[in-house]
Amino acid sequence: MIRVLVVDDTPLIRESLTKLIEGFNDTTVVSGNASNGQKALDWLGEYYADLCITDIRMPVMDGLGLIEQINAKYPWMMSMVVSSYDDFDYAKHSIQLRALDYILKPINLKQMKAALSTASEQLSESRRRDAAFILLKKLPHHRSWIERWLKQIRTTHTETMPLLIVETLELLEGWVEGKYYLLNELSNAWLHMLIEELTDDKIVLQLEEGKDLKMGEKRLEISSIRSYFRLCAVRRLEEGANQLISAMKGVRDQQTVRVVDVIKNYIRVHFTEDISLQSLSELVSMNKTYMCTLFKQETGTTVWNFIVAERMIAARDLLMDSSLKVYEIANQTGYENVKHFTGLFKKHYGLSPLDYKRRMKS
Repeated sequence: MIRVLVVDDTPLIRESLTKLIEGFNDTTVVSGNASNGQKALDWLGEYYADLCITDIRMPVMDGLGLIEQINAKYPWMMSMVVSSYDDFDYAKHSIQLRALDYILKPINLKQMKAALSTASEQLSESRRRDAAFILLKKLPHHRSWIERWLKQIRTTHTETMPLLIVETLELLEGWVEGKYYLLNELSNAWLHMLIEELTDDKIVLQLEEGKDLKMGEKRLEISSIRSYFRLCAVRRLEEGANQLISAMKGVRDQQTVRVVDVIKNYIRVHFTEDISLQSLSELVSMNKTYMCTLFKQETGTTVWNFIVAERMIAARDLLMDSSLKVYEIANQTGYENVKHFTGLFKKHYGLSPLDYKRRMKS
């Protein structure tokens, strides 16, 4: 998600820019707005943004002064100018400050969308480049971590993968040295490196990067940056690990795929309910024992363990994204007995719910 700060001393322009930006695509949101450069800096003291779109002439602090301050204090951000003044000196100064574009009012919709597209691509490319550099620098000294992942994937073992993912996240977090916004791209770089390592195993895989649109609010508080980007990275690593293990299992029989996918999709929708093996076997018109055997052969896990895993993922998200008590999370994920829930959570993640939350947020 690209979070945008809009700065203009005219409320109507701020409103129209907000609508335009949020209509651009589903990953671009306006997380804040301000009427001058100083108010924008005050806002940035409390919230996170990736891109600033600012007017030039404003009271208290103008747009050029704001961009200068952003470059000094928030080097991960990019800036763009929207101005009523077709002034060469303004445009030249903004370029010297590394502004991505200088767009004249009234705003041309096509030009603005092209500028947003460029901003999105440059943000992604910059972070991919930084992540690749970090991986290249650190990897030779951490070969044992790669071997652990390769062993898990080649044996298609999923039982200890959740804990390995948490431990890997802690390793990668140390590498970014506080630049938490790089965790997502670093996780992707880690997964692509694993694909390269698995070339001899005939693994051919195009990783699909998931979206984290429902994780966190538009306004991401400074105090929540670490937790948010860690959770995004965990999801990236989980998704990648699942895809790699599935690919390792090879080309699967299409009928088996259909049956197992029907079961998986049903569980993902109804995991909070009391699901029985009998109801699942009736869903796919199959003998219960044969269904269980087929599911285990295809996924490497039992139906019950898959249900538990889905519940644990939901529980983990509630644990990290809400202030709910452990017993409330247990109830919302299908468990009346909180002790039983806690035991399952610890078995799945290697840590109790509270220890997991402390470890992720400490």
